[in-house]
Amino acid sequence: MATEHHGTVESTEPPHGQESGGLPQLQFQHWGGQIVWLLLIFAVLYAVLSKALLPRVSGAIETRGAKIAGDIADARRLKDEAEVQARAAAAEVAEARAKAQKTAADAKAKASAEAAERQATEEAALAEKLAAAEGRIQAARDEAMGHVRAVASETAGAIVEKLTGKAASAAELAASLA
Repeated sequence: MATEHHGTVESTEPPHGQESGGLPQLQFQHWGGQIVWLLLIFAVLYAVLSKALLPRVSGAIETRGAKIAGDIADARRLKDEAEVQARAAAAEVAEARAKAQKTAADAKAKASAEAAERQATEEAALAEKLAAAEGRIQAARDEAMGHVRAVASETAGAIVEKLTGKAASAAELAASLA
């Protein structure tokens, strides 16, 4: 196919002897060189990786594995120490609780004993006051009973005098009250 521009003819067809066949890496005639280059690049990459990079990576992995194993061992040791300390703390708490309960029981017993002692002292004081009061009451009653006989005698004498017009003798009054 040809096009004309200002008197010149341009052709869009490939020049004679060159054929357009697609991508050159897919053409069979170029495969031999491509395989050689592939093997050469693979060998160089394998040598560089196996001699330089892989030892560094495996060293880092081993170092990291050792660090992790050490950290795990430290964590287990610390856990065991914490458990021992927790058991010791629990024993201390139990001992302190027992001491506190014993102290509370002792204080309660002491307070009860003091209260009983005070109560006994107060009861003794009250019994003493009661005995003194009963003694005063008995004395007052005896005195009152002594006065009752005299009052009864006077009353009987007054009644007899009022009814009979004559006063009764002391012997008659004593005989009537007996």
